Amino acid sequence: MREWSGKTYWLVGASEGLGRALAGQLSKVGVSLVLSARNQDRLQGLADELPGRARIAPCDVTDTGSVEAAAAEAGEIDGMIYTAGAYWPMSARAWDTEKALTTLDVNLAGASRALGAVLPKMIARDRGHIVLTGSLAAYRGFPAATAYGASKAGIMHLAEALYADLRGSGVAVQLANPGFVKTRMSKKNDFHMPGLMEPEDAARRMFEHMGSDNFKSGFPGGVSSMIRFGQLLPDWAWYPLTRSEK
Repeated sequence: MREWSGKTYWLVGASEGLGRALAGQLSKVGVSLVLSARNQDRLQGLADELPGRARIAPCDVTDTGSVEAAAAEAGEIDGMIYTAGAYWPMSARAWDTEKALTTLDVNLAGASRALGAVLPKMIARDRGHIVLTGSLAAYRGFPAATAYGASKAGIMHLAEALYADLRGSGVAVQLANPGFVKTRMSKKNDFHMPGLMEPEDAARRMFEHMGSDNFKSGFPGGVSSMIRFGQLLPDWAWYPLTRSEK
């Protein structure tokens, strides 16, 4: 079990949804938080309502200088959690290059910027905790998930490679793969979302994973198991099971 009280974590993507709910979970157990996102007012409101110590370091994850400045403001930290995300449902039949690039920039390149700002220092002192947020959508190709699925598949591979490199060191790496969470992003969907979770439920499951020694966790369990089983299916069996736009 991980010791939380007295630790300092930089939470990137804290102003909304899963990140905001996770901030509440961490604050309750005595974690001192540095909260980052673009919306300074939302961040300050969250910092004011949390039960524990929290300060804000607003940043734009698509801007390397902004991320580095926020990391400098955070100072020496025990862990970094990346929950920032962008999403638009996007079929190949309605491709939008600007939205695709924004999705990749926020979800994957943004995580890389945050890692670049903190990981070398963690490795140098052989101590730290990195938590990346993937998605169950990363495991296979789904309709209308072109850019988002690709960005989260990239996060999964990034986390797996980090874990392979740092396994056995003092720097712990974990990957959380949630399914559908009721947020501003998921409200854009016009299809049934099996296992839809409230942000607080998803945050609780993510926090439980963070307290474990496991590398990877997908939730909710039922949906995760079905998708992981889908990985075993050949393409000719998998794709007829998915809905596609006409």
